[in-house]
Amino acid sequence: MSTKAVNSAYDVSKEKLANDMRAVVADAEELLRATADQAGEKAASLRERAKANLAVAKARLEEAEHAVVERTKAAAKATDEYVHHNPWQAVGVAAGVGLLLGMLIGRSR
Repeated sequence: MSTKAVNSAYDVSKEKLANDMRAVVADAEELLRATADQAGEKAASLRERAKANLAVAKARLEEAEHAVVERTKAAAKATDEYVHHNPWQAVGVAAGVGLLLGMLIGRSR
């Protein structure tokens, strides 16, 4: 497997993890709001621990999102530099991809 494929799979996994974490954070916030009126020392203690864990999860999610953005920017910059240094190869690759897509679309009809 090439480095680009590994990086792409890594980015997709990281993006999926970030989406899953967003869902968990939203669910936890909703749960905290729903149980806000529950009385008792144990409920209050659990809410405080949940709030602390939620804050940590949010911070990690922001870090993961920042890392994905930085990797995406680096990949875009590398692609831009490659295309500027190798314009004819880039045109050839684009033409090949276009040809393959055209053939696949033509077969599916």
